[in-house]
Amino acid sequence: MSFKDHFSRLAAQYSAYRPSYPASLFDYLAQCCPQRRSAWDCACGTGQASVALAARFEKVIATDASQQQVAAAVPHTNVTYRVAPAEQSGIESSSLDLVTVAQALHWFNLDAFYGEAQRVLKTSGVLAVWTYGVLHVEDAATDALAQEFYYDVVGPYWPPERRFVEEGYRGLTFPFTELSPPLFNMEQQWERAHLLGYMRTWSATARYVDEKQVDPVAALEERLAPLWPDASSRRKVTWPLALRVGRKP
Repeated sequence: MSFKDHFSRLAAQYSAYRPSYPASLFDYLAQCCPQRRSAWDCACGTGQASVALAARFEKVIATDASQQQVAAAVPHTNVTYRVAPAEQSGIESSSLDLVTVAQALHWFNLDAFYGEAQRVLKTSGVLAVWTYGVLHVEDAATDALAQEFYYDVVGPYWPPERRFVEEGYRGLTFPFTELSPPLFNMEQQWERAHLLGYMRTWSATARYVDEKQVDPVAALEERLAPLWPDASSRRKVTWPLALRVGRKP
């Protein structure tokens, strides 16, 4: 089954620059599960969520359709990485306590994936999917440049599925018995170079470069320098995190 591959060539940068999820998110997901023997991190990328799950579950299977992403994943003794599409995991039926999808559900064939999740989950097993939207950077002038870059500079190059992220997945079907999770936010303290590196991992930035043969982040860096003169100083970067959680009916 084919998949929309926006990230394989960015695997190394993705591993280095993508933000991490709050520990409280994984604590909550573990509490939702009557047992914590096995979890599947679907579309694991380079393993950001996989490793966090491994601290709370005996075994984690982490899959991604991209060989390059899996090759760049963070190793962990409790995590088994595999190359597999979301819709055809190869995992044993009724074997999992938890299935997670971090920042990837909008790329899936939803009906096929939901059927696969139903198949591999135990009775009362949990599916959790989440996404994070547009970043905000400490300092109003810096944030204004970040917003301009997101919406105006690379905005036309976002794939159409990006709208589901901006909507917090509210517009997607979710055929599970839905729970009401608490609110979570993502927060990082980043140097200027880390912020710029993160922006280079965006699929829209990569598509801009493909079309124009110019790195738009370089121009942004020149404009940021007077607003952020000490490149080694850290500023708070935040994202709203949208989470949907449900039990196998």
